[in-house]
Amino acid sequence: MRLVQFQLPEKGRRIGYIDGGDVIDLTSVKAEWTRIYNVFLDARRGGKTLDAHIDETLTETANRVLYRQLLAGRPGDASGWILPPLDHPDPAHSTVSGTGLTHLGSMEARDQMHTIADTNEGTKTDSQKMFEMGLKGGKPSPGKRGIQPEWFYKGNGTVLRGHNDFLDIPDFSEDGGEEPEIVGCYVIDDDGVPCRLGFTVGNEWADHPMERVNYLWLALSKMRVCAVGPELVTDESFTDVRGSCRIVRESAEIYHSGDLLTGEAHMSHTLANLEDHHFKYPHFRVPGDVHLHYFGTMKLSYPDRPTYETGDKIEIRFDGMGAPLVNYVRQIPVSDTPVRVEQG
Repeated sequence: MRLVQFQLPEKGRRIGYIDGGDVIDLTSVKAEWTRIYNVFLDARRGGKTLDAHIDETLTETANRVLYRQLLAGRPGDASGWILPPLDHPDPAHSTVSGTGLTHLGSMEARDQMHTIADTNEGTKTDSQKMFEMGLKGGKPSPGKRGIQPEWFYKGNGTVLRGHNDFLDIPDFSEDGGEEPEIVGCYVIDDDGVPCRLGFTVGNEWADHPMERVNYLWLALSKMRVCAVGPELVTDESFTDVRGSCRIVRESAEIYHSGDLLTGEAHMSHTLANLEDHHFKYPHFRVPGDVHLHYFGTMKLSYPDRPTYETGDKIEIRFDGMGAPLVNYVRQIPVSDTPVRVEQG
């Protein structure tokens, strides 16, 4: 099933599923269904899957909205717009995170940023070492715990952006950096069990020039907004997923990734191993919390493109994941004024 969350200015926040060229407006049938989060919890408490719970509610009386109309809309448009496909009513109860060096093509890109000056034979960068650890231990046999991946924190729900929204380059950043990825979407049930609702397309926006200065700044380079959507796909196997990323300035394409390969067939870790190492921490199993986790990419545009400018359009698509995710770059004016902290 392909689910979306969207906003209609005169009707408010809504959810629906894709049916051909239409979005079936489920909120027009059940007014309380304004978040997929709440629909899932209702389903879980009733012993049903999300898909089964929605199937039981389908009716021919539901309103229909043209999907292309929503996909064309930007936040604030009178025609409506797409929201991130999973979020929590309280953004503080969402955790956005990710894993890196998980793909068979990812080490080369990372290593270009982290290569040390000493190139004596036998010397390996930390990126190479981490990647090789994944190759050796990232796909354990069922029931066994494999090697832990690189992990990073993006922020809480306030960093999430949806389809056609802006991705900001902060005033303290030299550039932005798209990372086309698949994102796992999870809710922790009442018993503390992590439940995967499905997957969505993601743009894990980062700061690659900052990371290149020193790999110890990787954590800081990830502290940026990011985008997910437009759809939550509940039946994707995440085995062999293929896509691409393109960047357009005005009407000219300034970058194309070529084929991007993701899914377990193209990764050094299994999905189960990545999920185990994320949710092994008890504070990531708090009932009611939402988690969105980026699974990594095989290729970055940096440094093979011009520096981003306001208005640049980024389009990421993956087969089987529905409509492509589109975002626009926005440069925040530079300011040298530090943040003021007052005595409480």
